Amino acid sequence: MMNEYVTAIMTKDVITLSPDQTLADARNLMLEKHFHHVPIVEGKKLVGMITSWDFLKFGKSPEELTHVKLSEVMTTKIAALEPDQHIGAVAELLMEHLFHAVPIVNDDRELVGIVTSTDLIEYEYKKEYPDNLDKFIPDNM
Repeated sequence: MMNEYVTAIMTKDVITLSPDQTLADARNLMLEKHFHHVPIVEGKKLVGMITSWDFLKFGKSPEELTHVKLSEVMTTKIAALEPDQHIGAVAELLMEHLFHAVPIVNDDRELVGIVTSTDLIEYEYKKEYPDNLDKFIPDNM
């Protein structure tokens, strides 16, 4: 089941930020979009990642976040996969390193997609339950 390519489940139109933007920008985006991780790119090249966990580590007030550039705090050593990798490789990275997202990059390290733990759960769920299960959900839910 996990032998399909990551391109089958990855998000292709990834919302990103640049290293010159601030932690406040990242916080606002994460709150607005309900994201837990945002890739940081220069042009198209993946240069970093910021996660919701990072905000707990920094312990700064929302006002203080406006003075901190992402380039100062982003994680720069990022595990990424290429589009020709299998979905199983994503699962292995997520489990082994307790990640919740894996960026997908081309040979030039340009960001072409992202796969999250939620994407992987949805993929497996749809494999197991391909039919529409609405008939099992009570009307009052």
